[in-house]
Amino acid sequence: MITVTGATGNVGRTLVELLAAAGEEVVAVSRRPRPAHHRAGVRWVRADPGDAVSMGPALAGARALFVLLGGELNSRGESPHALLEAAGAAGVERVVLVSSQVSATRPQAPSHARLRRFEAAVRAWGGEFTVLRPGGFASNAFAWADTVRAERTVRAPFGDVALPVVDPADIAAVAAAVLREDGHSGRVYELTGPEAIGPRRQAAVISEALGEEVRVVELSREDAQAHLARFMPEQVVTGTLDVLGVPLPAERRISPDVAAILHRPARPFAQWVARNLAAFR
Repeated sequence: MITVTGATGNVGRTLVELLAAAGEEVVAVSRRPRPAHHRAGVRWVRADPGDAVSMGPALAGARALFVLLGGELNSRGESPHALLEAAGAAGVERVVLVSSQVSATRPQAPSHARLRRFEAAVRAWGGEFTVLRPGGFASNAFAWADTVRAERTVRAPFGDVALPVVDPADIAAVAAAVLREDGHSGRVYELTGPEAIGPRRQAAVISEALGEEVRVVELSREDAQAHLARFMPEQVVTGTLDVLGVPLPAERRISPDVAAILHRPARPFAQWVARNLAAFR
């Protein structure tokens, strides 16, 4: 049995489907209620990976655990060590953690301190572990969906700064592989897309898929900071804009890890758009 946290998100939802399709028994964990649909081989549990006590029923009998953290800390505090101790006590032998590329490229960034704590705990827990460090998600483009639908407009800072954004479906596929296969213990994989692409080019890809012009309004850093601060903590906003505006060479690098694990090329941004075009119509 494999326990998957973050099971209703862009990565977790796909991962649950991949594991179930491969014949695995899956416990899907979410802070929110389970989806209305039911899939054979999947049991839904409402719990929070930041609260080890709530995770107890989801861990019982699991051999592997996938950890993807939500954007908010548990109100009672959270301990990555407590979660891993509970996993070990339940018989879990393998943990796969989704961290971030920025955890390594900017080791002092306060925006990613939480992920660094979880990485350190996973490395120290004593069982098999694999850490996945994706770069920016292609699905961040969902933030433009409302303005693309209403005005055929993308509003974004740093229009020509290109980064190799990764399709969440590729993150899920890599996670499925390392959860099920041997040979990945102790490894850290950097997950990116196959090409560097900036907001202006992303808008052009959406435009091509729609068959209609999508114009770009480039925001100043100050305007982007004010917009993101409405739904992100200040330190996360600052860290995000630092990466988007002045990426380090390591953050621009196209990693071979997706292709090496999946034995196929990483999916380009255009494939993500094709699958999600309805959001922009």
